[in-house]
Amino acid sequence: MPVALELLAPAKNKDIGIAAIDCGADAVYIAGPAFGAREAAGNPVSDIRELVSYAHLFGAKVYVTLNTILFETELAQAQNLVNELFDAEVDALIVQDLSLLEMNLPPIELHASTQCAIRTPEQAKMLEQAGFKRLVLERHLSLDEIKKIREATNCELEFFVHGAVCVCYSGRCYLSSYLAGRSANRGACIQACRSKYDLVDSSGKIIARNEALLSVKDLRLDSHLGNLADEGIVSFKIEGRLKNKTYVQNIVRHYRNVMDGVIAASDGKYCKASAGTLHGGFSPNPDITFNRGYTTLYISGRKDKWNSGAASAYLGEKIATVKECIGANRIRISGGAQVANGDGLAFVINKEVIGMRADVCNGDIITIKDNSALKPGTAVYRNFNSAFEKELENNVPRRLVDVRVQFSSKGIKAICDDLGKEAYLPIKQEFPKAEKSGAAIVGIMKSIGKSALCYNFRVESIDEEDVRFYPASVLNGFRRELAEMLSAIPYQRRLREAVKGIKSVCDWTQPDDTRLLNCSNSLSENFYKELGVTNLRPAYEIEQGGGMELMRTRYCIRKELGLCGKKINEPWALLNNGRRLTLKFDCRNCEMVVTL
Repeated sequence: MPVALELLAPAKNKDIGIAAIDCGADAVYIAGPAFGAREAAGNPVSDIRELVSYAHLFGAKVYVTLNTILFETELAQAQNLVNELFDAEVDALIVQDLSLLEMNLPPIELHASTQCAIRTPEQAKMLEQAGFKRLVLERHLSLDEIKKIREATNCELEFFVHGAVCVCYSGRCYLSSYLAGRSANRGACIQACRSKYDLVDSSGKIIARNEALLSVKDLRLDSHLGNLADEGIVSFKIEGRLKNKTYVQNIVRHYRNVMDGVIAASDGKYCKASAGTLHGGFSPNPDITFNRGYTTLYISGRKDKWNSGAASAYLGEKIATVKECIGANRIRISGGAQVANGDGLAFVINKEVIGMRADVCNGDIITIKDNSALKPGTAVYRNFNSAFEKELENNVPRRLVDVRVQFSSKGIKAICDDLGKEAYLPIKQEFPKAEKSGAAIVGIMKSIGKSALCYNFRVESIDEEDVRFYPASVLNGFRRELAEMLSAIPYQRRLREAVKGIKSVCDWTQPDDTRLLNCSNSLSENFYKELGVTNLRPAYEIEQGGGMELMRTRYCIRKELGLCGKKINEPWALLNNGRRLTLKFDCRNCEMVVTL
């Protein structure tokens, strides 16, 4: 049997989820009304129910994020929400807080969130034994590390392939909590990693001034999908539950094209995880949608330059340079790019990104609000392409599921192989025998062989022994009725198997193990104690500890500055608005640590 590869898309809301499915997503993930790890992206269960109904037409799935840590007073609310989501027929929950494993849950499928920071075979084995069907792996992994996790477990593996990246191991960053009392593990991250800092050594010497030293480029692994599949990844995840509709459309359509190519070249090894083929629509281009520059992170086992530089705020694609400043508010550009009224432009001035709108464009002369900070030679970036945005909005592909039709005068059978559905429509009314059977057959094939709802009908056979004449209006009615019958067939969702219990004690070997568990309530505490964990401490959000690690990461400022392996005056520190963060370099493990 071929392995089904899933393209998993983000959805801020129901409409974006539907747009992602229309552009080829095999599944979408979305937050419910609470505990979704994005304060600005909650959705009522009623909307999720509508999204589920639409997704299931294509055999696509809907996963709901319930991936914040839970406080004691929230456990009952969380359990009630799970029951509501199960009734809404969502396909799985993505969770961080392991207290849910101690609750009396309905048989809903559970996925361990990337917030669990799964980066070792030991963690993966423990979570599999706990009852998770799928593990969402840490983003800072290499293909070789993924392979080792695959060899240690039998559950499904999911991996991010595109979008924004946490600079540290996911779920293990307490920087936002420390600086602002807003917990990333509670969906309230202030994105302190995108802020600017001064970098000083132990003598107080300034090494870098006012730079986004912790800001990482966006992930892009479209050229590695085949390698990831070969190492055991079955779900390829796009980040972006706060992104807008056109971003999701563009990126999903691009990865759908790439994944279809991987599947086509696999000689039957892989197949799609849902049904339907895209027809028409825009041509995607991930280079002109929001990004901070792209990186492949650690996928090859090597580090390139990860820092986003000035692009910590979206810079856009470089399209030209300033050739001449004219008056107070016009520029002449060189490079041949076609700029349209309403395009968003950006310039880097003294390491700051300045954004302006192209108000009036006349060939290579562009009217903007103010050109006083610009000079000849300044690079011109476009961070909003109005023509492309309109194309995304107005030229959406149509997703259709193929259906085979077997036609006879007694009834019509419709077979949808990709969804495992069949419908039979008896023809009860008597129609006259066709005087010209050939013309009648052509009429049947023409009228039935069209689309209706989300189905693309193709007449596979006609009983030529008894050909009748059917008015085109009748045949069109047959096709629409078959489409409604197929849509009414219930979707068979997968339910969670009974958990057999954990049989081994987890081997926590990570250097930050005292805070690794994010234990925030009595149920999660019971879970870990049953494992034999003895170094259990409450989550940072409950008990802040002096001198503890605020962040551990494979990203390294020394590496970015070209000082890896060279003698430096340690410790270094990051300074911002009077706050001081100490840096430690764990060169043995090739990691950087941010502490108080």
